[in-house]
Amino acid sequence: MSKSASKTVKNTAALPEVVAVPKALKPRTGSVKRDTTETQIALKLIIDGQGVYKVSTGIRFFDHMLELFTRHGGFDLTLTCTGDLDVDQHHTVEDVGIALGEAFDKALGNKKGILRAGYFVMAMDETLAVAAVDLSGRVAYIVDDKVKTRLVGDFQTELLADFFDGFARGARANVHVKTMYGRSNHHKIEAIFKAFARALRGACSRDERMKDLLPSTKGLL
Repeated sequence: MSKSASKTVKNTAALPEVVAVPKALKPRTGSVKRDTTETQIALKLIIDGQGVYKVSTGIRFFDHMLELFTRHGGFDLTLTCTGDLDVDQHHTVEDVGIALGEAFDKALGNKKGILRAGYFVMAMDETLAVAAVDLSGRVAYIVDDKVKTRLVGDFQTELLADFFDGFARGARANVHVKTMYGRSNHHKIEAIFKAFARALRGACSRDERMKDLLPSTKGLL
């Protein structure tokens, strides 16, 4: 065999470029157990969920609002609350708000890389509602629901403000919700919860460009 025939033929085709695959972001979760003489609450939240829920508070209309909040926010929520409903609904509604806010605060951790603020305008048939959220570390809430009846279903409507008060304290957040106009009192409350869910979903969203930065010039949230 000649020397030329024995030469090894080199493959000159270019090797494929190796592309680094980013690691999957870990789902953000928060669990809360809140036991008082008035309520016993067990709650598990996944912010980066699929809208899956299992909710029981003893107030069916309130359950319905929390369920649609979970679905529209894209969260996963397991929540049970046993409260002193023989006294009033107040403790149950307020304490659920506090526990849910605390779960979000825990799940968000140091808050680096989140958008922090979000808002949404929600149309529901004849009703329009708006919600704005800032996960600022400061507590404030405003509720303007324009509801004109004492009850919607089995829910005491004046307690809507207590729920958002509790959430704002638990999450250390600014929460503003408002019904712009509407006829149905059911729709007014439902539109508020849907708008709130989508505003909060935006505020919790992660910004890849800012992943190592805190969304504040103060250096603290």
